[in-house]
Amino acid sequence: MKQAGSIALVLAATLAAPPIRADDISPAGLWKNMDDVSGKPRALIRITESNGSLQGKIEKVFPAPTEDPNPKCDKCEGANKNAPVVGLVILSGLAKEGEEYGGGQILDPDNGKVYRSKVRLIDEGKKLSVRGYIGVPVLGRSQTWIRQE
Repeated sequence: MKQAGSIALVLAATLAAPPIRADDISPAGLWKNMDDVSGKPRALIRITESNGSLQGKIEKVFPAPTEDPNPKCDKCEGANKNAPVVGLVILSGLAKEGEEYGGGQILDPDNGKVYRSKVRLIDEGKKLSVRGYIGVPVLGRSQTWIRQE
């Protein structure tokens, strides 16, 4: 009888708790991005939110055996020229726009180019659709990042 009372209490608490809505979940956290061609992990990116704006910084890279284990952004320009890829801010200026974050930019450390960007949480916040584009979103490419924490 004691067990039935405990189950009833847990069930009541669960039903009384407000449901988690998709717009309550934040992209802030640690994400793994995958190589578009090989499908293998490329990096871990930490996304933080400050004053309503998202920023993403590379925390770790997973280089292939033939790649430099400590890559530098040799094709980047300005302050990022030859900067270590680990520690590099690659996402910046993204602000909430309805169900996605947009108006920001993303840096591709492989080619040093900066693109306009937008991101959107998918799969109940377990994945992040990241789009980089030139001009209009149709002219770009998307990646799906996987939440790590």
